[in-house]
Amino acid sequence: MKKLFFILLFSIILFLAKAFVSDTTGLYNPSADATADIEKAVKLADKEHKFVLIQAGGNWCVWCLRFNKFVTEDLQIDSLVHAGFIVYHLNYSKENTNKAVFAKYGFPQRFGFPVFIILDEKGNRIHTQNSAYLEEGKSYNKEKVFEFLKDWTPNALNPDKYKDK
Repeated sequence: MKKLFFILLFSIILFLAKAFVSDTTGLYNPSADATADIEKAVKLADKEHKFVLIQAGGNWCVWCLRFNKFVTEDLQIDSLVHAGFIVYHLNYSKENTNKAVFAKYGFPQRFGFPVFIILDEKGNRIHTQNSAYLEEGKSYNKEKVFEFLKDWTPNALNPDKYKDK
């Protein structure tokens, strides 16, 4: 009876672990050509008058997965992201550290993960954000995340918005 109980318990744990992994493995792609993918994102951003939001991290990073879940499950933040940004998940893992890409953007990995890099519609880096400033407890602070994203949208940086009327 004990043996049957442990087999059942082990099976349940294995099932739950597999379910968790299958939900998170697609966010970051270690085999992606990040340079080419970011170029495509920049072209799309230019066409759609948006900026590129690069979320750098990896499938191994619990805070990276939490941020993605946090943003996509909050309709207000998700709408803001889709209205102003083309999103790209830049992989950093033992399989692929994307050294050249991280160097190009000023070594943002120094802040830990996730780290956010904002590119304008021409591909110029205009901001790097340490995600620690957006955290609260075991999640993220909605107001801080919303303000961060809102402050780096194309509309927020539109010079016409600041002209004297």
